[in-house]
Amino acid sequence: MDWQSLTSTLKSDLGFEFTIDSVRQVSGGDINKTYVLRDGLKAYFIKINDARLLSMFEAEWQGLNEIASTQTIRVPLPLSCGLVQGYSYLLMEHLNLKSSSPATERLLGEQLAQLHRIEQPYFGWFLDNTIGSTPQLNKKNDSWAAFWQSRRLEFQLDLAKDNGFSGSIQSKGQLLLDKLDNYFEDYHPQPSLVHGDLWGGNASVDESGIPVIYDPACYYADREVDIAMTELFGGFGSDFYAAYNDIYALDSGYQTRKTLYNLYHILNHLNLFGSGYLGQTENMLTKLLADLG
Repeated sequence: MDWQSLTSTLKSDLGFEFTIDSVRQVSGGDINKTYVLRDGLKAYFIKINDARLLSMFEAEWQGLNEIASTQTIRVPLPLSCGLVQGYSYLLMEHLNLKSSSPATERLLGEQLAQLHRIEQPYFGWFLDNTIGSTPQLNKKNDSWAAFWQSRRLEFQLDLAKDNGFSGSIQSKGQLLLDKLDNYFEDYHPQPSLVHGDLWGGNASVDESGIPVIYDPACYYADREVDIAMTELFGGFGSDFYAAYNDIYALDSGYQTRKTLYNLYHILNHLNLFGSGYLGQTENMLTKLLADLG
């Protein structure tokens, strides 16, 4: 990255004098390079990647702004997004994060429930985005079952086939897709704005003890997809779930559907990281088909 060129771009975009005094690279996942920039006493967080991935940052910008607009739960505010010297970037406020406590876990559960309570007009979103580095298709649909079938599971199964994962996960996957409506015979969720990738690494607490969520993969969905994801890789305590249910109790069928929703993420991990996730994919498909009888 040409930091001098970035400085010039940010001066123009932000509308105030901006001089980078220091640059510190920090850990930020497997996809982007991430840095903390300082302009005098103020710090900023920036993600950088190839220019061809600008749309990924633009979608994240939109997701952060939409969550912020609900005034329910804090996100780092995006400040600038664009291209500089062959790179794409997303600049946002820098937050000093700390460990959660039972009190902040409860507050996170309450605030997420408040976000989910705001009814949205359809399933999907107004633009496609990414889950990790995988395209996430969000074309509008009024049927949740149809959306989950075509835009989530079918897409990932087709990608898995292209990646060489054929055989039983494809045959079991097709059986599941053929019977998917059975999961929704007596359950008709409202569309809610969801974070979309809410594992423990994408939630924390700021210096004031306010919960923060970040790195969203937003769309309008059954809210259960967020809760299911919190259970997939851990990081959320009992206080979080108790507080969430106090505000917006989960339907009794959630315990079965959470495997259906987490299958999407495990298929995505299979496609991104390879055969280490094949056994888990097989087991989830087997369980889901058994649940259907």
